[in-house]
Amino acid sequence: MEHTYRVMVRGRFTDLDDVGRARLLAAVDRHGVLDNGFSEDGALSYDRSLDFFSFRVVLRAEVAATDRAVCDRALALAARAVEEFGVDFRDMRASATDMDLIKVRRPKRAG
Repeated sequence: MEHTYRVMVRGRFTDLDDVGRARLLAAVDRHGVLDNGFSEDGALSYDRSLDFFSFRVVLRAEVAATDRAVCDRALALAARAVEEFGVDFRDMRASATDMDLIKVRRPKRAG
């Protein structure tokens, strides 16, 4: 059986040269934190400070898979998304939430 995971990757841009900085700034409006949520393709988000970035992705994995395996997949996807800009990164960390284990509490209706 497969479960759905939401994985958040966080990292920092590093050693940005003028060309890399220009590439990131040219696309910054498409990569706003408020505009990019979790998706199956993954979404890279950052702001004009070009310091930190996040990558949100939805992954499906066997229940037997560990969170570590899911996080490793997300880290690889995030690295690829940042590398497409031709820039370096560091300090990437990932955290996964198994959405099939989250219990939704519905408000009680009066009445």
